[in-house]
Amino acid sequence: MGERYEESDGVEKAKIPLLRGQHEAEDDGDILVETKKLWRIVGPAIFTRISTNLILVITQAFAGHLGELELAAISIVSNVIIGFNVGLLLGMASALQTLCGQAFGAKRYDMLGVYLQRSWIVLFLFSILLLPMYFFATPILKYFGQPDDIAELSGSIAVWVIPIHFAFAFVFPLNRFLQCQLKNRFTIYKNTNSYGMLFRDSLESWYYKILILMTGNLEDTKIAVDSLSICMMINGLELMIPIAFLTGTGVRVANELGAGNGKGARFAMIISVTQSLVIGIVFSVLVVFLHDQIGWIFSSSEAVINAVKNLSILLAFTILLNSVQPVLSGVAVGSGWQSFVAYINLGCYYFIGLPLGFVMGWIYKFGVKGIWAGMIFGGTAIQTLILIFIVMRCDWEKEAQKASVRINKWSISDSEARN
Repeated sequence: MGERYEESDGVEKAKIPLLRGQHEAEDDGDILVETKKLWRIVGPAIFTRISTNLILVITQAFAGHLGELELAAISIVSNVIIGFNVGLLLGMASALQTLCGQAFGAKRYDMLGVYLQRSWIVLFLFSILLLPMYFFATPILKYFGQPDDIAELSGSIAVWVIPIHFAFAFVFPLNRFLQCQLKNRFTIYKNTNSYGMLFRDSLESWYYKILILMTGNLEDTKIAVDSLSICMMINGLELMIPIAFLTGTGVRVANELGAGNGKGARFAMIISVTQSLVIGIVFSVLVVFLHDQIGWIFSSSEAVINAVKNLSILLAFTILLNSVQPVLSGVAVGSGWQSFVAYINLGCYYFIGLPLGFVMGWIYKFGVKGIWAGMIFGGTAIQTLILIFIVMRCDWEKEAQKASVRINKWSISDSEARN
């Protein structure tokens, strides 16, 4: 009877997903097995993110058919006001992905709830500090050169979206808490070391918000803001897929490193990058073929639609780059490289991309197209190349050892705090 009990107990343990010992790596190298594990995270994450993002997309589409002013105002609120704050909250919440992911891989389940509760408290308090962005949106936008009529209407709209702002403080950590345990299907139904991730995500998010603000100082401001905002909204909607891969990659890499399996972490990264790139190529081709029709979804103005048509090639290239770069950032999340990647973001985006965009937009008089091209080729493209070089040179077995040391340190610190 004792032998049967031990055998039954062993079978039950074997049914627990992703909880393997350091040397139990028989599934490594199996593309189908890894794809299944990845899409258990990515699939629900795509559904959740797209359905949530569609709220803003549909709102912008309706506003665009009311008029150019309404489209410009709702675009500023969605992309700049909300986007600025979401970048901060997402960055802080994403630190939970590293903590819970590696703790789950190391079978330290007692730490998961502790990390979630701490994250909720920190993000809620931080949300209160960000409220002036909503209450004083009008003077802030005027200070950055937005026309008075756009700034006034944007300020009125910003106050009404404050409840969404507070919801993010609880939704973002909960999503990552569930995703790290492969319980992210629940996110469909509900629709400490965070500084590196905070600045990494914030710098990246603010980069494209600054792009929209910069267009407010060009001639034909409404047309420039409207056309660029439409492109950013389309890019943002498609970007939900690579961001879902970012989440999936972060979880899979963190789980494998936490379990001491560096080879499995590298293989998970390769599968994720490849599949995200294929999807990005498909959407880039669609944008090129439908370049003269996509503008009609958001506006009835011929001038705006023609401006969107002129930006379609840049939009397609942006989608292609963004199919790789976020996934590589997911590797950073799973490996705990957030601070290092934050410095890369700062250098590529703000010391290369923004100055190049300014030169091409104003010095060489290329307007919106010049600003966007400069920021894409000078910022995102260079950052992607650097990240590719880093992950290719990475010693994954050494990273697995670091993850084990990190988890042990957190566990000891938490035990001492309780005692």
